[in-house]
Amino acid sequence: MKTFFLTPLLLVAACDGREESAIDNLANGANVAQVENAVRAEAMAVMEPLDPPAPGTPGGLPIDTVPLAEGSEGSIDPDSAQGAAQVVQGYYGLLEEKRFEDAQALWNPRGKMGTQDSAHFAARFRGFSEIHANVGAPSEPEGAAGSLYITVPVQLYGRIAANGKPFYALRQVALHRVNDVPGSTEEQRRWHIEAIRAYAPPIEAVDASNAMQAISMTDGLAGKAKK
Repeated sequence: MKTFFLTPLLLVAACDGREESAIDNLANGANVAQVENAVRAEAMAVMEPLDPPAPGTPGGLPIDTVPLAEGSEGSIDPDSAQGAAQVVQGYYGLLEEKRFEDAQALWNPRGKMGTQDSAHFAARFRGFSEIHANVGAPSEPEGAAGSLYITVPVQLYGRIAANGKPFYALRQVALHRVNDVPGSTEEQRRWHIEAIRAYAPPIEAVDASNAMQAISMTDGLAGKAKK
């Protein structure tokens, strides 16, 4: 006689009327992982849909006359502002695919995030079952002492792992690269992420009633979950 132990996910199914199909599947030889996947798929189907705010609305990206360029990697100059925005797009694409080690490689390799233990870096995103991003148009590059700096606005959205609730947040990603100065290496001339902060709109567009507070390096995404 086989004994089955219902995992927490299956217990949730039992509470909302799906216990018969779950137990029947177990009795018919399906393993717990298969049943969990089936229950998770059913749960996802009835979850609140993800609906990030539209550009130009509260919580949405700014409306830009020059949006992020679309195209293959070879069609955009990697040293340009659009090249920096592509790095940001790639970063959040890797997070979406849970390729955390590859995502970490896009940070400044000598900075706090770039040198962090890979397991600790991945743990920053453990609280999210889904992470997605809409990337806005980059700022104009600013130069200083042989270096270039740029910021890229990002609208984050996804789901909290613990309860499946959506979260929405605006961030801005700061990137840096060494300009084409003699003696610089190819790696130094590539765009790297330096910091991710709360989005700061232009001074003239700031609404004090809707100002966002600074956040820690963990991004504080869970605090932006939709109630």
